[in-house]
Amino acid sequence: MAEGRSTGRLSARFRAANFPRKRADGALVPEFRGVLETDGGAAVLFEWQGLAEPNETGRRRLLGSLVHMTDDTRYRWLNDRVCAIEGEVRPRTDGSGSEVVFEVSEMVWEGVP
Repeated sequence: MAEGRSTGRLSARFRAANFPRKRADGALVPEFRGVLETDGGAAVLFEWQGLAEPNETGRRRLLGSLVHMTDDTRYRWLNDRVCAIEGEVRPRTDGSGSEVVFEVSEMVWEGVP
């Protein structure tokens, strides 16, 4: 189980389960499914798929895509969005393991020239 906090346009607590696969080259293919519980009381389901591989510092870099689903009218706009994830797995400053830090960006369709 993963737990944490989302800040920004969507402020929420999240809980998720990961169903990762490990490739022969050592890269991980995470697959998270969970729920965001917004500060306003809405529930937003999410699914995150991607790639986690070591970078030059030895930390794992994260890339992925994220989709949401909710019936709460305040956040229904998320149902029609695909988001990109970029981040890394970092050691905790207190030495108690690691934490995942990432940014989520909305992908915008601009049409094919």
